[in-house]
Amino acid sequence: MKKLLIASAVAALLAGCASMGPPGPKAQTQLQPTKGNNVAGTVTFEQRGGKTLVTGEIRGLKPGAEHGFHVHEKGDCSSGDGMSAGGHFNPKAAAHGKYDAGAHHSGDMPNLRADANGVAKFSWEDDELTVTDGPASVVGRSVIVHRDPDDYKTQPAGNSGPRVACGVIAKI
Repeated sequence: MKKLLIASAVAALLAGCASMGPPGPKAQTQLQPTKGNNVAGTVTFEQRGGKTLVTGEIRGLKPGAEHGFHVHEKGDCSSGDGMSAGGHFNPKAAAHGKYDAGAHHSGDMPNLRADANGVAKFSWEDDELTVTDGPASVVGRSVIVHRDPDDYKTQPAGNSGPRVACGVIAKI
């Protein structure tokens, strides 16, 4: 009976992993702080079938706070304040909104929640962004971390405040 339970658990685990598909192309950004800030980290995008696994760790955030987090349209962090990255990545011309509820930009991602040490670790599946070529590809775009949480309703960008980190996304 014990062997049967273990075999069932292993089969269920493998089935869950297989639902995302095998690992595919990856892209990554090394977030750098904007002028006057100290937020930095890494965000990785890994294509797995029709979904993209988004993982990472960001440090230097306000402890215990939420922070807006988005893919932006331009792969340009040269301005010092992150404004050169443009607006949210929005290939479907949708209204800004919450990542997992209703209409939203493809670049709208869940708010980051920093722990007591100012670190946010995250992992989720996204079914709009891709690493492969095409209109939904994140490659050549940027990731922005904002000082404040995204309210998910203010147009066009969620009232997330200044950009505290920026990084250009490139294939790895």
